[in-house]
Amino acid sequence: MREYRQARWGEPLIFELGREDRVGFAVSPLEPELEDAVDISELVPSGMLREKPPGLPEVSEIEVLRHFIHLSQMNYSVSSGIIYPLGSCTMKYNPVVNEVLAGHPKITGVHPDQDPSTVQGTLEFMYKLQEGFLEVTGMDAATLQPAAGAHGEYTGILLIRAYHADRGELETRTEIIIPDSAHGTNPASAMMAGFKIVEVPSDEDGGVDLEALRIVVGPKTAGLMLTNPNTLGIFDSNIAKIAEIVHGAGGLMYYDGANLNAVMGKCRPGDMGFDIVHVNLHKTFSTPHGGGGPGSGPVGVKAFLADYIPVPVIEEADGVYSLSWDRPKTIGKVHGYNGNVGPILRAYTYILTLGGEGLKLASELSVLNSNYIAEKLKNVRGLSLPYAEGKPRMHEAVLSASGMAEETGVRALNVSKKLLDYGIHAPTTYFPLIVPEALMIEPTETEPLEALDEFMEAVKAISDLAYSDPDVVLEAPVNTTIGRLDEPRAAHPRTICLSWRIYCNMPP
Repeated sequence: MREYRQARWGEPLIFELGREDRVGFAVSPLEPELEDAVDISELVPSGMLREKPPGLPEVSEIEVLRHFIHLSQMNYSVSSGIIYPLGSCTMKYNPVVNEVLAGHPKITGVHPDQDPSTVQGTLEFMYKLQEGFLEVTGMDAATLQPAAGAHGEYTGILLIRAYHADRGELETRTEIIIPDSAHGTNPASAMMAGFKIVEVPSDEDGGVDLEALRIVVGPKTAGLMLTNPNTLGIFDSNIAKIAEIVHGAGGLMYYDGANLNAVMGKCRPGDMGFDIVHVNLHKTFSTPHGGGGPGSGPVGVKAFLADYIPVPVIEEADGVYSLSWDRPKTIGKVHGYNGNVGPILRAYTYILTLGGEGLKLASELSVLNSNYIAEKLKNVRGLSLPYAEGKPRMHEAVLSASGMAEETGVRALNVSKKLLDYGIHAPTTYFPLIVPEALMIEPTETEPLEALDEFMEAVKAISDLAYSDPDVVLEAPVNTTIGRLDEPRAAHPRTICLSWRIYCNMPP
């Protein structure tokens, strides 16, 4: 067992914990009468018996304990510092009460193949989350099946496809319009569903360029995918006009709900003119994200699309919950069962804990924190806040380090790497693509003023270093377990180390 402490990619490891003949436990020998009575060859086939001990690290129990505790301390999480200020894919804080309830044996012990009559409690909270989701989004029908936000996008695009196919227009409506500031999953989802992508540029305020939209919209338009507020953290105030243009051409409006945390309780996608919406539960309703998955991306639709949603649909009548398959025009199942129950329960717990006013307050604080950071950092030397100058941001702020890069050679990537030396998780870099040297920051609503100030002080200190001693920033990080990587090599699949055996010349 080794401590993985490398200053740079490819350098030898500094030390190893294992020592020959060191053990963490001792097995008492069998009593003589039992030893004679047990014949291992009768219990284990001879071909499966080892001829020599396995090549495992030889360590004591306390060394094993300390090693894994140390590994846990090396992990950055929402419990150890400012919530990942990633922007676009930020995970909100996961309240402990949500985790406790999701881990309850009455939840984890349920099998999805059980008869609905035996899982009424599970179906009840899934149905109630579904209803709450409809209330927040302004939709009329929903499915909880999609297992992630991108999966929800794909499901939504399949609904658009089914709608046009039912009208006999699928062969002509072959295009999905997507802004140049969109999440990368938007064009990917649309292409997977068989559509061509038509990109529409942003105007000087960061919203959809209406004149450009009017040019590309037409009889080939199947729909438009839009995030509002968008990835620049800007709310597109022309949304009603955008919906009028798209609907006027016979297209549908799809709402990428990744940024709903900014407007939850304030306005609803259904009231903006959207026909379909998905929501990332990890971004809006505090469920785990990424390695803490699985995820969930519920999809809601307006009434005229309800016949196409995936089956089965959870329904309620006289206090009894059931799974209905009565959707003749359904696109079918998009999940092995009816959704990932753990994240769904966490989201339901979050909604019950905060209530309507609490959800609204969460959005208000998220926007307040984001604007605090935007206003402070846009005046830091080398940084700027592009698009919609003088206008407030919503849940996230996208700054540009292009000035710093031109004047010092320190790019956005270097700023992010140096933040690691301050014990702060790096923000998203180089997205959205329309912002040069982008630093995308989303503080969420749970971060206190002191944490935001600590983050901004670190950014300012890095700016000062960039202009006084740029090499210090360019060599970062130096305080982390793994130093600066050779990025092309690190990204190459042949250099990825998936096991400690590679360092020990051990056979698999």
